[in-house]
Amino acid sequence: MKDRAGRRRARRFAIGTAVVVALAGMNGPWLYRFGTEKYHQYKINQPEYKAANGKWEIVEFPEEYRQNTIHAALLRTGKVLLVAGSGNNQDNFDAKQYDTRIWDPVKGTIKKVPTPTDLFCTGHTQLANGNLLIAGGTKRYEKLKGDVTKAGGLMIVHNENPDKPITLPAGTKFTGKENGKTFVSKDPVLVPRAEKVFDKETGKFLRNDPGLGRIYVEAAKSGQKYATGTQDNYTVQGLSGDDARNTYGIAEKLALDKKDFQGIRDAFEFDPVAEKYIKVDPMHEARWYPTLTTLSDGKILSVSGLDDIGQIVPGKNEIYDPKTKEWTYTDKERQFPTYPALFLMQNGKVFYSGANAGYGPDDVGRDPGIWDVETNKFTEVPGMSDANMLETANTVLLPPAQDEKYMVIGGGGVGESKLSSEKTRIADLKADDPKFVDGPSLEKGTRYPQASVLPDDSVLVSGGSEDYRGRSDSNILQARLYHPETNEFERVADPLVGRNYHSGSILLPDGRLMFFGSDSLYADKANTKPGKFEQRIEIYTPPYLYRDSRPDLSGGPQTIERGESGTFTSRAAGSVKKVRLIRPSASTHVTDVDQRSIALDFKADGDKLTVTVPGNKNLVQSGWYMMFVTDGEGTPSKAEWVRVP
Repeated sequence: MKDRAGRRRARRFAIGTAVVVALAGMNGPWLYRFGTEKYHQYKINQPEYKAANGKWEIVEFPEEYRQNTIHAALLRTGKVLLVAGSGNNQDNFDAKQYDTRIWDPVKGTIKKVPTPTDLFCTGHTQLANGNLLIAGGTKRYEKLKGDVTKAGGLMIVHNENPDKPITLPAGTKFTGKENGKTFVSKDPVLVPRAEKVFDKETGKFLRNDPGLGRIYVEAAKSGQKYATGTQDNYTVQGLSGDDARNTYGIAEKLALDKKDFQGIRDAFEFDPVAEKYIKVDPMHEARWYPTLTTLSDGKILSVSGLDDIGQIVPGKNEIYDPKTKEWTYTDKERQFPTYPALFLMQNGKVFYSGANAGYGPDDVGRDPGIWDVETNKFTEVPGMSDANMLETANTVLLPPAQDEKYMVIGGGGVGESKLSSEKTRIADLKADDPKFVDGPSLEKGTRYPQASVLPDDSVLVSGGSEDYRGRSDSNILQARLYHPETNEFERVADPLVGRNYHSGSILLPDGRLMFFGSDSLYADKANTKPGKFEQRIEIYTPPYLYRDSRPDLSGGPQTIERGESGTFTSRAAGSVKKVRLIRPSASTHVTDVDQRSIALDFKADGDKLTVTVPGNKNLVQSGWYMMFVTDGEGTPSKAEWVRVP
């Protein structure tokens, strides 16, 4: 691979030099007038250049089908689900205008799909039956300090009655005993009954530990004079008798500070055949910016997010059972920042790379490590360079997945920090003592890099920005192929569109890559003009699709059990060097924990190719996969869809 990459770099240089010399010989002044842009377009469209570097093309939907795509997932039908929800647009949110599109990249068709609620900044993952599980989203947009007109914040409601819970409806008023100020709840809250506590040795009753409920409250009137500066106890209006004596609120400062986004509990399965959302039981916790990860038994773990009052969920993680469509809490709590990068390992434990996409304290849940969800034991993996710059980093399970090597790419400081890292860090989790070591560096510090695994075992790393949300016109128009065998980057054609926050990438069944989204904070270097959401889709065709021919693949079984084999037809069977099962992506906020490429053993006999699926259920999770075969030149077939039950 290293020699081939070197030959390709030399060939690209020779091609470019030959073209320049030829044009200069024809007419030097004409070459100058021709301009760098026209020459660039000429160069990147040469067959030789595309064969060495690939090509980027923009897909611009008709105006009526455009949207601010925040989430994307490849469906088992080969179509792409593009989800915007309100699309980071307060006006859309207020108008309850929530958008979803289905795009067929082969036929070029686009379809609008009714969207049941604001699935903006939701979590998603592929299910075994081919549906996409979607959970969480937006209940309230953030309000910056200065835009907040009513003081508000968290009220902890206490219930000291050990005999029954109490429900307080939305609109319940709380009045401070010391400050005399009244605050109103925005939603109903169920406060569990108090727990009786007894001495373990004597059995003697000690006390009642009150049940606690959390609710967001706002001042009854606007203005700074209705804010509070200290903790106070609050009387609950409208209660009488025992309820009045047993129920009260406690709140810290209730102020006109910035109010963060709030999450929702709603959950849906998206059916790719019916092309519609199907409502399932809601989560116990509201979540905005959650990560969903498949576990060893096929159930789905939901982690982190901002809750229904805009605070990070305090370690209350829960699990979805696709059979019952219900959620249950994990036995023990563990807190992570929002959108943590969590991957199922071959031993059934979960690897946390330390990468994340945003909210949460900078000293809780940031260290990478291996998590046993059942026992809650967490073993840190040391050696991470630029450990303070893992927010907005990308994490990819390097191919093939059997090697269990992870790469963490770029990242930046917590929040709106200007810090960004050019590092890549690689952890070999099969090592006796796993630790991170630095891989090849990027040219620039990069937040929000996209990373997609390709059928030839390379990884395309593209885009991102040097500063928070592309601030100061800092988008990075560069792309590289990473080759795991040589641990080297190879520069390829530059993308045409800048991509930073709210962007992502998806491997398509024909071997191309699609890129979506980008949400720059500003549109100019001086940071004076508001940014505009990038609605264009961009397609990257890798160099391997500009070769003379590609292997064919057809005729095999649609379902193959783990540990079993299936036989396919290919006229190029004898030249096949690799067979890969690639799980379809579900991408958002530099987080795609579904993405993995699994090597299959195979045997060729004439035009027949018999492949065997590994038996490890943690390596090969139940679900639909794209199966690619790759020849000796590294050229992949189009994918055949295969289901592993």
